Amino acid sequence: MTKRFCFLTTFYPPFNFGGDGLAVQRMARALAKRGHEVTVVHDADAFSVLSDEPAPEDETADPFGVQVITLRTAMPLVSTVLTHQIGRPVVNGRKLRRILDEGRFDVVNFNNVSLIGGPGLLAYGNDAVKVYLAHEHWLVCPTNVLWRHNRERCDGRECLRCQVHYKRPPQLWRYTGLLPRQLSQVDVFIAMSEFSRQKHREFGFPHEMTVLPYFLPDADERSRVVLPRPHERPFFLFVGRLERIKGLGEILPLFASYRDADLLVVGEGDHREELQRQAAGLPNVRFVGRLPGDALQAYYQHAIALLVPSICFETFGITVIEAFSHGTPIIARRLGPFPEILEQSGGGVLFDTTGELLETMRGLQALPERRHDLGRAAYRAFCERWCESAVIPQYLEVVEEARERRTAEQVVGAGVTLQHAKP
Repeated sequence: MTKRFCFLTTFYPPFNFGGDGLAVQRMARALAKRGHEVTVVHDADAFSVLSDEPAPEDETADPFGVQVITLRTAMPLVSTVLTHQIGRPVVNGRKLRRILDEGRFDVVNFNNVSLIGGPGLLAYGNDAVKVYLAHEHWLVCPTNVLWRHNRERCDGRECLRCQVHYKRPPQLWRYTGLLPRQLSQVDVFIAMSEFSRQKHREFGFPHEMTVLPYFLPDADERSRVVLPRPHERPFFLFVGRLERIKGLGEILPLFASYRDADLLVVGEGDHREELQRQAAGLPNVRFVGRLPGDALQAYYQHAIALLVPSICFETFGITVIEAFSHGTPIIARRLGPFPEILEQSGGGVLFDTTGELLETMRGLQALPERRHDLGRAAYRAFCERWCESAVIPQYLEVVEEARERRTAEQVVGAGVTLQHAKP
């Protein structure tokens, strides 16, 4: 049965920095392709306040029929700061209510809501089934990433001091009862991995969470066509935002002694200049910059492996399944969701130390058949677990179960009311 979906999110392409906006777009388009009516509402003000780059132009009409509503105000900084501090959509509140009232949506998906409305936004949506997708750890962490004092993985709350290290003002609403009250209005919470669900529980999140992973569009014949090599020498690949927490700086020194292959770095970020300084004098390290998906395909196909050295608590890692979709294995730090993903797929190797990483790199380059076996397992697991046709039916089932639970609760509640009303 066709449903009306509304996705509420702070970031959405082209007004986005990382993978969460792209993930929202993929899910919105996947539902639209299946005949559902989908509206996405996002906040361009937040992106303009946080970005050092010129504001992008709005994309043309969505090719899959998704309606995209971009929120803008005459006071982008004021609007963003008020939402961050008060935890409600102060400037855009009336507009958001009007959109949701007029849309008569069956399902409202809350994604990254930190700067479009904060916890106050969770009260919006009328009688729609409300689904919260935890792309980050915002529900339990003011900085979203459980990276304490901007220097170490968090194993205990020191939130006020931590925000000072990030040069951010404390979020005052986190010290009230606003978040617990608003969370009670959500029907289902979704974590992107079992690891992320456990981290939410560890940091005191009081509600049950369903695990539903990220996905990519189904593989087709075009994705299996072998493209020309983008780089002449053998190479390992890193793809992601260039931030300290991604761990690239931890592994660059290996390429001073390992000259049998190059390292190609795809991505941009605040840490790029520091990383380039660190890589000065290493001719086998090349910074490629940001690449569109079509151009990136050839890099995945011809890489010996994708290196995933993150030193933070990721919720999932979309680049992992991007590599898998091209039959490329990964070498990942034994941290966060990566042991879970490799246990499910057999599509790569884990490492604890840089010495183990170096040994694994040498082994995969020296034994192409080993690389081929891992890549074949990775691709098979992608098709079974992390492609659109595998995940979207699970999502729709989660929504339907939430609707049935709500209906049952309403019936029970009505029965109790009638019982008390008897003379």
